Order: sequence, then C-alpha cells, then structure tokens
Amino acid sequence: MTTATPTAHTLSRDCRVIQIPSGEPFVLPAGTPVTLTQSLGGTYTVQAPTYGGLFRLDGKDADALGLEAATAPSAAPAAASGKIDEKAVWDQLRTVYDPEIPVNIVDLGLVYDLQIVPPGRVEVKMTLTAPGCGMGGAIAADAQGKIATVPGVTDAEVQIVWDPPWSAEMMSEAGKKTLGIQ
Repeated sequence: MTTATPTAHTLSRDCRVIQIPSGEPFVLPAGTPVTLTQSLGGTYTVQAPTYGGLFRLDGKDADALGLEAATAPSAAPAAASGKIDEKAVWDQLRTVYDPEIPVNIVDLGLVYDLQIVPPGRVEVKMTLTAPGCGMGGAIAADAQGKIATVPGVTDAEVQIVWDPPWSAEMMSEAGKKTLGIQ
C-alpha cells in the first residue's frame, strides 16, 4: 500500500524509529501526532512536525498507528534441486523501498549486482540515490533481512557501492512511470 493521501494518526505507544534522511535512531513518544506519508514494503514513513521531520517506522509497530501490521510477502518455495531461486531473491528485493521514494530498490535501479554463491550465500551490491543519504544502512539491512527469508539462503550480504554513481536513467520503465518521469 502506498498512501496517496496522507493520513493523520497519534502514536499509541513509544516507537523506535529512524530519522530520515540522517539514518539516526530516535524514539517517538506515545501521543505524538504523525502523518503517514508512505506505507510500502512493510515499513511506514511518517511525518512528525513536533520532532522536525520524517521518520521510518518498522512494520512491527503498525499497531502504534492503529493499523494492522502488513503481511510480509512470502518467499517462493525452495527449488527441488535445493538451489536458491534467483527470481525469489529478486522478488524479495522488490519489496524493499527507500522511505522517501515510492519505488522499490530494483525498479529504482539501485541494485547493481546479485550473486548466488553455493551452497547458500547471496551477495548484493547496491547504491543509493545520493551519497549523503543516511538511510543506506537501514535500506541495506532491510534488503538483507528479506533476502534471508528466501529458502536455501544461509547467509546474505548487501554492500553499498558508489561506482557507478546512480542516475535516473538507471530506473526501470515501471519506476519512471510511478514517478511520472516519462
């Protein structure tokens, strides 16, 4: 779900969040008025003017917004051969979002390389839209966690790289369409 129209909420309990774009951990206290601006990939982006901006709220904290936690997309069953299904890994990466942009990291063109190293390791190289983005660690951790749900994966590594620098030309047609860049 993406929130086309932002919706107002009041946090029912304290929530650990990540400040956007700095990536710094923060706690929004119970009673904080927030506006839900984006809900994609099992995380929520909220605006909390009282505390100076945008914050990423983990999906497990949906109840604090008065919402039901989004069900994480399930990974495909393990291939009969026991090998990791590369398509299943890409599908999981398509559930990872930059908290400020309503396009997944694959369609945004942020994933540069994906390698499956038998027997169960997945290595991903990705970038961010801007080198100063403090959310890189959170986005990479989200990707790593989702890759780890793919049957057969025993280890996942997501590395942030800066070469080549990202540009809008790297986006898929679907990503460009979502952002109105066509």
